[in-house]
Amino acid sequence: MIRTLIADDQAPVRWALRLILDAEPDIEVVDEAGDGAEAVDKARWRGVDVVVLDLRMPRLDGIAAIRRLADSVNPPPAVVALTTFDLDEYLFGALQAGAAGFVLKDSDPTLLVDAVRAAAKGQGLIDPQVTRRTIRRFAELAPRPVQTDDRLTPREREVLLLVARGLSNAEIADALTVGEGTVKTHVARVLAKLGLRTRVHLVIHAYENGLR
Repeated sequence: MIRTLIADDQAPVRWALRLILDAEPDIEVVDEAGDGAEAVDKARWRGVDVVVLDLRMPRLDGIAAIRRLADSVNPPPAVVALTTFDLDEYLFGALQAGAAGFVLKDSDPTLLVDAVRAAAKGQGLIDPQVTRRTIRRFAELAPRPVQTDDRLTPREREVLLLVARGLSNAEIADALTVGEGTVKTHVARVLAKLGLRTRVHLVIHAYENGLR
């Protein structure tokens, strides 16, 4: 069972999120919080696996709360960042702070469920509504010299670039004319060689190294 904490400063939103998550047989919402500080406190003594966290809250905003969860809760829960605002700085701020996922509130509810499950497994999920546009936007605003990495084969680097552009494994398989299982193997090898844990971290790595 995935023990989950919902943190949002609006009670109706918390209620709606609880309905979505509690309907799943493998997810249990064990508590709620109305601000970032309360979320950190409750995560500390509740022993939750995943925190679904709004990025705009009083007392302690979501990004600061993500950092505090990582620093003060042992073991730290995975965080799925949730927001109404499709802004570049929100996405990268949340991911760089340590969020395992990023979901817009107006997305299909199944995406939130998938993000919670992925986070609980140590994986990551970014809302497809924002991934591709955000990567393009950051590439335009903050171009960096492309860094080569001798640890990756040419095909692995190609897969990394496609992940960074927001393509799913199935889409990468179509683009490279290979099987989806082959793509999963390449992604796993890239993660291992770069010392990263999730696809989310691959996106950050690609951005920070000017890969596009």
